[in-house]
Amino acid sequence: MPIRPENRGRYPADWPAISQAIKDRAGWRCECTGECGRPYLHLDTDDRCRNRHGEPAYGTGSRVVLTTAHLDHTPENCDPGNLRAMCQGCHLHYDRAHHAQTRAATRRAEAAALAGLFDLDVQETP
Repeated sequence: MPIRPENRGRYPADWPAISQAIKDRAGWRCECTGECGRPYLHLDTDDRCRNRHGEPAYGTGSRVVLTTAHLDHTPENCDPGNLRAMCQGCHLHYDRAHHAQTRAATRRAEAAALAGLFDLDVQETP
């Protein structure tokens, strides 16, 4: 997953080497064992995701890109126990709720900024 520009400073300078080590640990295969919440059809007989970096993804055939996921969604926490090599599909599904929270916060901030420009009253929505 690409690092958003506003979050780049939260990653250590040696992030590429850390990420590489996690992918090497995983044998360049997704380490997800279902915690992503996707249907279990993508898991192999060893209960681990079938997807391997550079190969066609199980079910879609798109090329797999192996990423490094922070299990606690905190880029500063680069403890190997907090990092997991995940294919892009598992990583996106694992981060689904976190992304929804980020989108909602962005929408609220944009609405507040617009309200300030036009001196409007903005109602907070959940």
